[in-house]
Amino acid sequence: TPTPTPTPTPTPTPTPTPTPTQAADDWTDVTLLDRKECLRSRTAYFDYDQANVRGEAQEMIRCHAKWLQNNPNARMTLEGNADERGSREYNLGLGERRGNAVRDLLLANGARSGQLNVVSYGEERPTCVETSETCWAKNRRTEIVYTVKQ
Repeated sequence: TPTPTPTPTPTPTPTPTPTPTQAADDWTDVTLLDRKECLRSRTAYFDYDQANVRGEAQEMIRCHAKWLQNNPNARMTLEGNADERGSREYNLGLGERRGNAVRDLLLANGARSGQLNVVSYGEERPTCVETSETCWAKNRRTEIVYTVKQ
């Protein structure tokens, strides 16, 4: 007599273990940035008609570079600005040079180029509108703006 063939027992499929993902995927949770003091500051100021990153801003920029290095999905826009002195075209170029100076320092400290976008607003977005050196100094800046989920 023929021997009956055993019925195969299905092997249970293991349930996949969820892998930890970046909390916000391609977005940055700004509340996480605010937990670390050096990340709370997001503005680099420049001397008149200059695009060299001042010494006091370098440590802050290095801190942001480390954040970007550890959070590869994070993205930021570097918004270069100028004071009102000079032509519109010149100030747009100066704002771009300032944004690029911050970008270059971020890249030199571990950020990836795909994480960074540079835009220049020239004199179009002043934070101060008085006609004084104190006010103009506030407008000579590059702002670090993270892409955040709304």
